[in-house]
Amino acid sequence: MASKALTSVVQAARGTHTATVIFLHGLGDSGEGWSDMTEQLGRQLPHVKFILPNAPKQKVTINMGMRMPSWYDIVALDQASPDDERGLLASSSQITEIVSKEVNGGIPASRILLGGFSQGCAVSLVAALTMEYGLAGICCLSGYLPLRAKIFSMTSDASKRTPIFWGHGDIDEVVRPEWGSLSVEALKSKGYSVDSRIYSGMPHGSCPQEMRDVLSFFQERLPNKAL
Repeated sequence: MASKALTSVVQAARGTHTATVIFLHGLGDSGEGWSDMTEQLGRQLPHVKFILPNAPKQKVTINMGMRMPSWYDIVALDQASPDDERGLLASSSQITEIVSKEVNGGIPASRILLGGFSQGCAVSLVAALTMEYGLAGICCLSGYLPLRAKIFSMTSDASKRTPIFWGHGDIDEVVRPEWGSLSVEALKSKGYSVDSRIYSGMPHGSCPQEMRDVLSFFQERLPNKAL
């Protein structure tokens, strides 16, 4: 049976729409939770439409089986725990559908940037690395690369040219910075271009400097120009 289409918070471009950013929230959150951030970014990016998908509600093992917005199940937050491959691939497929809809609507894949926070980062990576589109970039915040034992056997040729921004706090106790660093090194070892930034004193969240760096990455990868 086909999966139910995702709902999304959509912020229209303030000017002529020539680029799109799709950003995925973390566990237990919603697209609305990141809408203030994207509203602020949008003031500097009038040509960009922001799409903030909402994860479906499902039981999450690490949270005692409680139902909550989640892109996939999490057993534990450590490197030894198995990834929910089925859930990851199902969610990444839904995100790829959103990208396809934008492309079919006239926005080239090279003008679409995909990103996410924490669990949303993991899904955005799987989607961006495996889809046949060559995107403008991937924005990874406080997350990790899942399916590390097999993800590189699943990647598309187009993804290898996609630059990655990676931001992580040095006191993150949810997704530890060492886990992020291992993910960055794994990507670099396969030839991916990764701009990795560590933010002093930042826990599992964001900070003004990180948001300034994200804006710079968006401006670099999605310059305001006609199609």
